[in-house]
Amino acid sequence: MKILVTGGAGFIGSNVVDAFIEKGHDVVIIDNMITGQEENINPKATFYKMDIRDEKVFDVFAKEKIDVVDHHAAQMDVRKSVDDPIYDAQNNILGSINLMQAAAKHDVKKFIFISTGGAVYGEQDYFPADEEHPTRPLSPYGITKLTGEKYIYFYSQTFGLNYVILRYANIYGPRQSPHGEAGVVAIFTTRLLAGEQPVINGDGKQTRDYVFVGDVVDANLRALTYEKNDYFNIGTGIETDVNEIFRHLNEFTGNNAEEKHGPAKPGEQLRSVLNNEKAKQLLGWQPQVSLKDGLKKTVEFFKRKK
Repeated sequence: MKILVTGGAGFIGSNVVDAFIEKGHDVVIIDNMITGQEENINPKATFYKMDIRDEKVFDVFAKEKIDVVDHHAAQMDVRKSVDDPIYDAQNNILGSINLMQAAAKHDVKKFIFISTGGAVYGEQDYFPADEEHPTRPLSPYGITKLTGEKYIYFYSQTFGLNYVILRYANIYGPRQSPHGEAGVVAIFTTRLLAGEQPVINGDGKQTRDYVFVGDVVDANLRALTYEKNDYFNIGTGIETDVNEIFRHLNEFTGNNAEEKHGPAKPGEQLRSVLNNEKAKQLLGWQPQVSLKDGLKKTVEFFKRKK
């Protein structure tokens, strides 16, 4: 198949690209390189440095004869979305509509839309949250992702565009950026390896559902061959607090730093964990990499990168 991966030079997207190519697919990447890294671009892929909002996206679809879109490109910094909701909406809503419009016009067979579990559900009523949990996003980022889900449903109903929506939990692993509002795993790992002191926000008891990027790649591979229109949580169903993440990384980096706490981040979600039973039953997907093994693999990646 000819697969377009948007954001294919980014952390998760590039790992997905590599897997698609390994499976024998032809891959096209669109990435504006604002957060993407040149070193992440698979040399076997066709690369377009382009913004997903650009009208030239239609030319790429016409030229490349795309079969499947795997849409990872996004403005995903929650704090930035709060500071500049217009920029967030331009990227995540208008950019997604531009891609969906091109997909519908050029008879794309499937659209895999990457959404978010924690940010779409907001503060949870029950734990873990399944796909039927009320959606009450607390940030513009969560709102734009939920809006993207609604638009893909519209394109399905009106133009027959087939889709799978993947609602990610907190993804970590090799190639994750430690800059900006990156994941705590990448931030702590790089600081510990540099001999610097990480600071835990608040009491560190805020929990997240941490999924290794290799397991997320597997979910994307399974979505390729899933025949219905549907949406799935991609998480472990296990809550892990920030203190535990710090202690594991402190051990695996051999740093032995003290556990230092700073002020809590205003408005930070306290608990987030996703039920993955639907993905198990219908996609045949479940995480294979334990937290400890995933963190070890991540530390080894950053050690090699030093």
